[in-house]
Amino acid sequence: MDKVYIEGLTIQTTIGFYQWEKEIKQKLVIDLQMGWNTRDAAENDELAKTLDYAAISEEIETFANNNPVDLLETLAERLAQHLMTSYHIPWLKLKIGKPGAVFNAATVGVEIERGSCS
Repeated sequence: MDKVYIEGLTIQTTIGFYQWEKEIKQKLVIDLQMGWNTRDAAENDELAKTLDYAAISEEIETFANNNPVDLLETLAERLAQHLMTSYHIPWLKLKIGKPGAVFNAATVGVEIERGSCS
């Protein structure tokens, strides 16, 4: 299966369990791989037949800001389902990092894989 990907997408959103986190925006870094047959788009050089990573990047930030949650796990699950449904993506791997959340770590986060790549 071919893949379309977005790597290192940085967004600002409200996320976190603690009250002070609910009152600020924090940086998240997102890596997304999406299973997609790119042949159809490549055949006639047609954007409409592939996944528009610019539009999906904007959708990710909009979704995160319109659906605040406490946990990265919750955001990952809901975002994956939203993207798969909205863009008819059969398989994806989503990694969300929260840099600075743990003092001695460059980043912490979650990575999930959903759907089938067959």
